[in-house]
Amino acid sequence: MRKKVTMQEIADMVGVSKFAVSRALSSKPGVSPQTKETILKAAGQLGYFSGGGNNEPVKSTFKSGIQLRPAQQSGLSGSIVILFPNIRHQNRDNVYWGPVFDGIMNRLNQETLDIVTLTEPSTDNMFSLLNPDAIRGIISIGSISTQILLDIGRLNIPVTMVDHADPAFQCDTVFTDNFGGMRKLMTKLISKGYRKYQFVGSIKDAPSYYERWIAFKTTLEEHDIELKQDPLLIGPEAVDIYMMMPKLSLDELPEVFVCAHDSSAAFMVEELQKRGIQVPRDCGVTGFDNTNDTHPILATVNVNMELLGIRAVDQMIWRIMNPDTAPERKLIAGELLVREQYAMQLDD
Repeated sequence: MRKKVTMQEIADMVGVSKFAVSRALSSKPGVSPQTKETILKAAGQLGYFSGGGNNEPVKSTFKSGIQLRPAQQSGLSGSIVILFPNIRHQNRDNVYWGPVFDGIMNRLNQETLDIVTLTEPSTDNMFSLLNPDAIRGIISIGSISTQILLDIGRLNIPVTMVDHADPAFQCDTVFTDNFGGMRKLMTKLISKGYRKYQFVGSIKDAPSYYERWIAFKTTLEEHDIELKQDPLLIGPEAVDIYMMMPKLSLDELPEVFVCAHDSSAAFMVEELQKRGIQVPRDCGVTGFDNTNDTHPILATVNVNMELLGIRAVDQMIWRIMNPDTAPERKLIAGELLVREQYAMQLDD
């Protein structure tokens, strides 16, 4: 039996009042959206929602001794909702999310399942838009707010998330192997003699970016390489490279700027050049995801985005057939790509 999580514990963890926690958990006004999201995530980390939303101590809900059913024998019919929480950045035209969506669509069409696409959902209309009896599952693409996830949870519909996880909401997830990919990239750079690095990317903006940051740091530590990370480059301002760069001191350049993804790497190259710093003459820049081939990006990790979508559907079908097993996290390995022509010439 788990001990009941109290609101005071949540308040102490976040550093807010018990009143604010109460307002946030009951979806009442008086708490900013940012604070509410922080409170909900902290509550999830402490296990507040593990009792089905009523915070009562419960035994494990995962059954033992069950007979698994293979998805290949599903014969499913009905509709699957594809959820785009942020259509401005997560849409079919995006170089990253577009192929993910295509993979989902193609795999669902193979299964002859109907498709419902939902964009920019709000907590006000979520329940009116979705009829649980008609929906077999929900696949969400990219970041999604904790509040919307909790609202979805009340529908008792299987959920698979692509490239996102939330401590307040347990479900199946499908990710690129961010840690493994960044470890490969950093190991290759270190083997080539590079020793001075800066990571670039808002590490709290997405779980994938945080995992890449952890792999970056871990690999340096394993090779006894000191890191003097500029906090500006990994803070919230790093979401917008163009706005951040005027605040960045370039008195001492790293040998390599290791960016969280290719888009940031491309922006970084452009902004460095505006300040008279040539890539790769003065420093190197790396990315992740392999979505840019027009800029001098030294290395990246090729991610099969369409496969992410395909495997999300496979996991959803399996979950529908086997609803009582523990949530799973699938990792899709990436391929390291190194472009030697963009390597910085190191001093002997």
